[in-house]
Formats: sequence, C-alpha cells, structure tokens
Amino acid sequence: MRGEAHGGRGGAARRRDAVSSTPARVQRVEENASVPVPGEESLSVERVRLAIELDIPSDVRYIEDIVAMVTRQCAQLSYGARQLALNVPVALTEALSNAILYGNGEHPDRHVRVRAEVDRERLVVEVSDEGGGFDLEMSEIDPTSPENLLREDGRGLFLMRRLMDSVERFDDRGNVIRMTLRRS
Repeated sequence: MRGEAHGGRGGAARRRDAVSSTPARVQRVEENASVPVPGEESLSVERVRLAIELDIPSDVRYIEDIVAMVTRQCAQLSYGARQLALNVPVALTEALSNAILYGNGEHPDRHVRVRAEVDRERLVVEVSDEGGGFDLEMSEIDPTSPENLLREDGRGLFLMRRLMDSVERFDDRGNVIRMTLRRS
C-alpha cells in the first residue's frame, strides 16, 4: 500500500464487504478473436486480445468485482494457476486499494480508472487515480526488515513488485500504476 508515504492503514485492514452488483461504468470491453464455431474440437487463443476499461467511484467495495473480472479474463487465456490465485488478485487488489485510499483519499467525487489488456503473452493493467502522485522508489519499504515487521501498512508496493514482472508509475491526466505480468 502507499500508506507508508501517507500514514494510512493497509488495504486488508480497510477492506469492506463487497457489493454484489458493481454499477461501475464500463467504457469498453472488446474481444479481438476468431469466434469459435460450435462443434469445433479445439479452440485457438493465439489471436485473442481482451481489453477492459472501467471508471469506478473511490469506494473499496468495487475492488473484489474488478479483480474477479480481470482474473476471469486471464483464466480464459489459460494463465497459470499461481498467477490466477495469487499474482493477479493480490497485485491488482493492492493497486486498486492504493488508488482509492491514498491517491483519491476515498473522496466520493473522485474516480479510479482501470484499463486491462490481456492476451496469450501478457497482462498489462493500468490503475489511475486523481491524486497528486508519489515517488515509486521512495514509497516502497521493506516490510521484512526488523523496524517494519509490526507496521500495518507498507506492503502493497512490495507485493506488487514481487508478484508482477514489472511495476511502473507515470502521469497521464492522473497518477497511473502500470503492472505487467507475462503468462506462465
């Protein structure tokens, strides 16, 4: 979490019950693939690229549904079991929590945008908020060091970097975290 830079608590400590129906605005969901013909014995996913763009309010109740949606897309393209059970859900949950809790300060009038593209090779997820930004290198602490073991925050960026192949931050009309994971 970005809490280490903002003095906040970790996402797990702040998690609320998820809503059963996510009324987020879906801006675009597209599939570029050949449509399988009923009765075909094998389906090729060589040319499939799935893209999702969402705009949600700064409310942690949306996290679970978004994570499930992105994980489902990865599952459709046969991502590895560990990636589906650990890498994608944990890293994306942390990125969304950071954007909502620290980037937007849970202001209900602010939004978080999620853009995910998944294909046979990799998953690229961008999570952007309306916050002022932060220094990625300066914000990550080592939660395994003795002075940080009892902290409730500061594990999000650490986890994202260990679970994804790359994590980068940039500005694009908002504060953006881009995470990339190669399919195993």
